Amino acid sequence: MSSLDASSPHPAAAQGEVVLAFSGGLDTSFCIPWLRERGYRVHTVFADTGGVDAAERAAIERRALELGAASHVTVDGGPAIWDGFVKPFVWAGEGYQSQYPLLVSDRYLIVDALLARATEIGTRTVAHGCTGMGNDQVRFDLAIKARGDWTIVAPIREIQKEHRQTRAFEQAFLEQRGFQVDLRQKAYTINENLLGVTLSGGEIDRWEAPGEGARAWCAPRAEWPSEPLRLSLGFRQGEAVRLNGEDVPGPQLLARLNRELARYGVGRGLYTGDTTIGLKGRIVFEAPGLTALLVAHRALEEAVLTKQQNRFKPEVARKWVELVYEGFFNDPLKRDLEAFLASSQAQVNGEVDLVSEGGRVDAVAVRSPHLLQARGATYAQSADWGVAEAEGFIRLFGMSPTLWAEVNRAAG
Repeated sequence: MSSLDASSPHPAAAQGEVVLAFSGGLDTSFCIPWLRERGYRVHTVFADTGGVDAAERAAIERRALELGAASHVTVDGGPAIWDGFVKPFVWAGEGYQSQYPLLVSDRYLIVDALLARATEIGTRTVAHGCTGMGNDQVRFDLAIKARGDWTIVAPIREIQKEHRQTRAFEQAFLEQRGFQVDLRQKAYTINENLLGVTLSGGEIDRWEAPGEGARAWCAPRAEWPSEPLRLSLGFRQGEAVRLNGEDVPGPQLLARLNRELARYGVGRGLYTGDTTIGLKGRIVFEAPGLTALLVAHRALEEAVLTKQQNRFKPEVARKWVELVYEGFFNDPLKRDLEAFLASSQAQVNGEVDLVSEGGRVDAVAVRSPHLLQARGATYAQSADWGVAEAEGFIRLFGMSPTLWAEVNRAAG
């Protein structure tokens, strides 16, 4: 029988102190008794990056202590995730592979909280509950390694050396030790934070249609309100700072957008993409507030940036998104790209009106002192130049293809 078998605990040997990034889900719940049975004294840290209320934070702490944690702390990660991720992500304006809004980018802020707690305790050993197949292990490990010489323990990767059905093994491991497993955790891997929610596992991993259980914030169509939702967002240098005319701190603004737009089913998607380690990943995601920020920001930005800025910026954005997605959050190139993005936002100031009737959100009006409107000229309506000028521009602008056509007609 394997020493990792659920019915045969590993003989304990003193290993010292370890700090575990803990969320209360199946994987990190498994990690506490697994680490303790290997002689570790386990301290847990929950980086609250949104998506939970006070009751849930208290439940996460109770769960950690019930499972045998020697101590547990909760860290407010809202301001860090807004400044460290939301602002530059909205500036960039691109999802990974033009779809996925990087909802698990709070991992980098969790690492900050993890290492800060380890420093307080005086240990250089940290642990996480990432699997050996996913992207999060890359994000956690690279972010930790970028911060110095740390020992990383990854219990889920360890059990995957001998067990293929890891979630079933984790459930059995916990239940045989008298710990209950939430029914929803048995079906799905759920990640929830200020940015949104992702769900994987079950029928999603089997490439089947997601069931009704694979739903978190976003209301189904039958429950959408009948009256349209109308909102306005105010931006200062590309950062959302006002909601419906009221100055609101970033994390609170995003939380309010999440609540309002989730009622209309905004921001829900089913995404298949290329993971960092080469597999195809498939998840359901819900990001109501982030979707609204991206829509509003793009509408304002397209009206105030020059043609060349609007053409070039997506290339920088795509590279920034790739770096964040693949674990290179601390790479110098990411900071270089952010310097460009920040510079591009100097005149992105103004108000955008949003409307949702359900399922999507649209920018319907833009107000800014920096709108690039030519005096006396309106697209397809009126102009302050003459017909001869227009014809001359067209002749010069199209010189190359026109010349190509003439030469090749003459050549037969």
